[in-house]
Amino acid sequence: MEIGDTLPAGTLTAADGTPFALADLAGQPLVLYFYPKADTTGCTREAQDFSALAEQFRARGAAVIGVSRDTPAKLLRFAEKHALSVELASDEDGSVCEAFGVWVEKQMYGRSYMGIERATFLFDAGGTLVSQWRKVKVAGHAAAVLSALPS
Repeated sequence: MEIGDTLPAGTLTAADGTPFALADLAGQPLVLYFYPKADTTGCTREAQDFSALAEQFRARGAAVIGVSRDTPAKLLRFAEKHALSVELASDEDGSVCEAFGVWVEKQMYGRSYMGIERATFLFDAGGTLVSQWRKVKVAGHAAAVLSALPS
């Protein structure tokens, strides 16, 4: 994904099990943030930070959706456990992660494996990518994304 690209086609599944197309989100600014795994320390903090700012995102007309490859059932438990107010969506087959280029080779303790790179994409109401953050550090990130939205 590069600045100026349009929102790719793809289907995600909401935490309640309802499938939806990315195209259904057209007509409003959209923040898609990708995170590796629900209910882990960094991913929980990121979801809490976006949730804490959810009303401010809504006030600017923006939808915020967190995407991982976790099952919808796991996402629902995650949202309930931490009282999250942003929408979480499942990309179990990884097709949306692939379209955004966030399914990457990672390394931990000298071992290579495939996983989601923490990344965020901001689209305008017309579906054009206007900002992106790759290899995100959680601290202060949600606020930085909010500040990139027009007020």
